[in-house]
Amino acid sequence: MSRRWSAAGLDPRDWTPRELRHSFVSLLSDSGMSLEQIADLCGHSGTTVTESVYRHQLRPVLLGGAVAMDRIFDAEA
Repeated sequence: MSRRWSAAGLDPRDWTPRELRHSFVSLLSDSGMSLEQIADLCGHSGTTVTESVYRHQLRPVLLGGAVAMDRIFDAEA
């Protein structure tokens, strides 16, 4: 039996389409892409669904990680 692996050694069977879509939108948003462009890429007719359902998903996790890293590197300085 062969195993299929995707980028960075991730097993695609560990990700659902919903998780991939949320990650896609969150990463684009956090990289500075406009809400209108993201909505267009997702096939949304407007920005309401994009903002309320998808865009907020990853920011709290990234922010928490960034704060922790700041504490770690400040402590070592």
